Formats: sequence, C-alpha cells, structure tokens
Amino acid sequence: MHPRLLKLLFCLCFFWAAQAVAGAQKYEPLAASVQAALHAAVSDRAAPEPRFASIEEKIDWLTEMSRRLERRMPDREGRLEFLKAVRYEAQRAGLDPQLVLGLIQVESGFRKHAVSSAGARSYMQVMPFWVKLIGNPDNNLFHLRTNLRFGCTILRHYLDIENGDLFRALGRYNGSLGRPEYPNMVRASWEKQWGWGPRVIQARQ
Repeated sequence: MHPRLLKLLFCLCFFWAAQAVAGAQKYEPLAASVQAALHAAVSDRAAPEPRFASIEEKIDWLTEMSRRLERRMPDREGRLEFLKAVRYEAQRAGLDPQLVLGLIQVESGFRKHAVSSAGARSYMQVMPFWVKLIGNPDNNLFHLRTNLRFGCTILRHYLDIENGDLFRALGRYNGSLGRPEYPNMVRASWEKQWGWGPRVIQARQ
C-alpha cells in the first residue's frame, strides 16, 4: 500500500479513537425513584475499606497494582490511597476494580485534574450535571473519592438500565452508544493492563 495512503488511514483511525474518548455522559431525565436511589448511593461517606479474601490477597493485589501504576503515579502513599479507593468504590457498586482501572486509563490516563472539551472531570471524567442531578452543591468532582463514587455509581446505573450489557453501558458512559471504539478500548485496557483473577462482569463478545 502507498505510504501516503497508510498515513491517511492511520490518521483516520487515530481521529476515530480520539472522538470516542472525547465523549461524555449525556443528560437524561431520571424517574424520581431512580434519582433518589442514585442520590443515596453517592451520599454515603463511610470510610473506604476494600474487601479481600485474605491478607495475602490484599498484599498481592496492592503490590501488583501499585507496580503497574508506578509510572503514572510516582508517589507511593498517594498511589496506595488511590488503589484502595478504586477497589472500595468499585466493589460498593458491584463492579470489577480492574474494569474501573481500565476505564480510568482510557478516560483520563490517571490524571486527577483532567478536564475534557465537554467539561467532564478528573479520573473517571464525570460530567458536572450529575452533581446537580444526584449530588450536593458541595460535591467536588476533583476530590478522589467523590469522583470515584460518582463514576462507579453512574456506570452501575448504565449497566442496570442496559440489563448488564457492558458494551452498551460503556457506550452510554462515554456518550457514544452504539459505537464500538470506546467499549473496545476499555475492554483492551481492562484485559491487557489490569487483568486480575475472575471478573465480576464479563464484556460482551
């Protein structure tokens, strides 16, 4: 194939992938009962205590995940705090922590202060309208636990309304429902970068 044609195809693929990542959750009216349930889900401020089957699993998981994350988060103490919070909020929402890590890698590259062109914020690129919809005025989406709490709650909500279909739920999360680029990127990140043991939710084949 001609080099110029190859370059053009590469640019187009990069553009399509960038467009998928640049999306954001879209505002949709919620039933009063759903809104109340989501508000309750993001309001609990219990101290994060992630669950592990044993102390050995805790040590192994934190050690391995910390090693994988070290290049992106050099500070060890901050890195461990982040990992514990991710695991706690993922488990609380019934999600695989590795899935959430894969989503964060695609959404923000683990950058706390990332802001998309659409205004989505921080690690899980949560849109500000969610604070007005289900949160409180003092919720700061750049706060670690607040961002993870909202992001995991929103993904769980999308999974519920899509009857567990992760492909479609991820499309909703990114504002690209029906397009394969974003779900495929998250799945690849989940499997290749953050895979660990049995998954709670399996991506659609």
